[in-house]
Amino acid sequence: MRTDAIILGAGASGLLCALTAARRGFTCTIVDHSPVAGRKVRVAGGGKGNVTNLHMGQEWYVGKDVSFVQKALRHCSPDWVLKLLQEFSIPWEERDYGQIFCTVPAARLVEALIARISQMGTSVLLRRNLHNVAWSDGLFRVQTSEELLEATRLVIALGSPAWPASGSSDLGIRLARHFGHKVVPVHPVLVPLICPNSWPLQNLAGISLSAAVNIHERRFEYPLLFTHRGLSGPAILQASCFWNHAEKLKIDFLPGMSALELMHMPNNGRLTVLNLFRKVLPSRLAERLVPSELASCKAAQLNKLARTRLAAAIHAHEVVPTRSEGMNRAEASSGGVETCDVNPRTMESKRCPGLYFTGEVLDITGLLGGYNLHWAWASGKTAGEAFRKN
Repeated sequence: MRTDAIILGAGASGLLCALTAARRGFTCTIVDHSPVAGRKVRVAGGGKGNVTNLHMGQEWYVGKDVSFVQKALRHCSPDWVLKLLQEFSIPWEERDYGQIFCTVPAARLVEALIARISQMGTSVLLRRNLHNVAWSDGLFRVQTSEELLEATRLVIALGSPAWPASGSSDLGIRLARHFGHKVVPVHPVLVPLICPNSWPLQNLAGISLSAAVNIHERRFEYPLLFTHRGLSGPAILQASCFWNHAEKLKIDFLPGMSALELMHMPNNGRLTVLNLFRKVLPSRLAERLVPSELASCKAAQLNKLARTRLAAAIHAHEVVPTRSEGMNRAEASSGGVETCDVNPRTMESKRCPGLYFTGEVLDITGLLGGYNLHWAWASGKTAGEAFRKN
């Protein structure tokens, strides 16, 4: 079977690439081993799909060269994604931090995309295993478990190895290497971190609060969650995108509030230090953060050195995680196909004409908040717009 393009991967970037190309008169065949298309879109955001973010820019991405995203983001703005939702009659809402969610199951968006591209001549072949992918005589040939496909263009939209329970794998990276591309080693990000057993804040599982996590001059003020093995929650997931083994995190457990000012307030002077901070922090956490020798002291009795020490314990707590929870728990991975060998205007390989890369298979990863899904839309749209008649 021959079409204008073969798209490996029926995720967000593959579907958007097919839609964009079909609107321009190109026929596509999408191939995926999964029984359903758009598995990650369907479950993202608790099933409501965090489809984009109103605060869009390269500062929300990590990679060897994050400037690579600029041209794609310029041609696929958050407003463009909102118009796409409107086109398919998908209602949406804005939540904290500019996040945009569907107000109906995100599966409806996936099904709408599949219905539209199918009407326009795109074939979506699911439950297909790839046996061989090759290029010769100007044609890409893909042998699946059921058919031989041929096309002058091949789009690798296979995602990353993160979250294998969703069906993801490193196949896209292996194919990139097969076609001569260099790959930045991948590692899990948007992932909980495990803290050492000796950490004084161990065994606080279940406590959740707003906190600010600082790493590499970045500050992430979001909810933080204590787990049985360490830390999670949006603040930690964001920080994990920048964390490397043996690096410390600095945590402010009272962002936007001054511990020193609290101790200086006349009404608080008669309170014991522990009771004072139990008023503004979860009780079990306050018991761990307040040094035991200061806990029963009246706030008014503390000298300057003790106050400074206490403020540092609350606003500048340091911990060195031992490792992350790994690919099985990661929402994404950092690393992937080196962008220096990919044209940012087209997503086409500079090494192999007619070969394109979209989405998370590239060395571009979005932070938490809809940025990864937006990158999938933007890169898929860019590739679909780049197809030219032979």
